[in-house]
Amino acid sequence: MPSTHSAESVQGRNRFRAFGPGTGCVLAVLLVAVLVAGCGGSTSAYPSFLPKKTLAPQVDAALVGTEARPALQVEGLPVDVHTTRFDVRVVVSGPVVPGEGLPVQQAATTCTWTVTMDHATADVPVSAADFHSVDHLGSVFLMGLVPGEQTPPPVLHPGQTLTFRLRAYELTGEGMMQWAPDHEHVVGNWDYTVEND
Repeated sequence: MPSTHSAESVQGRNRFRAFGPGTGCVLAVLLVAVLVAGCGGSTSAYPSFLPKKTLAPQVDAALVGTEARPALQVEGLPVDVHTTRFDVRVVVSGPVVPGEGLPVQQAATTCTWTVTMDHATADVPVSAADFHSVDHLGSVFLMGLVPGEQTPPPVLHPGQTLTFRLRAYELTGEGMMQWAPDHEHVVGNWDYTVEND
């Protein structure tokens, strides 16, 4: 039986075939490269798990956070906090969970964050109680120190670097770690995802 396809439709199909099956992969790689190039900080500020070859240190930078305009940052990248009393750089990395790829994925898991504070221009009040997270359902989780973790000093002085770990039991999904050094005004937000699959 003779084909009912017109010569025009056959030419159109052939045009799409010219791209080949690998074209989608090439386009996906190019899109990722463009997105990475536009994200913004320095190589040293990246989470350690990212391959260094893909980093663009000339475009990635810390974000500035104030009481009037809190920064919205990705976990593992720095926020330069500016207040009327002090400036300080804060990095929140995590969460780290006990296991991934487990045969049974629980709806919630223990989450551990690492907080690093440095570059203080004046004394900075430090308290685990000033950090909390908000999950994708709007639930607020108060942080506690990891068992055995030494309580951080109440003040970070200029020239010092302070690192401590915080923990909470949270639902899997997206969330936001927040820091409010005056117990009221959030100055930095770090976006994260809790995954155990």
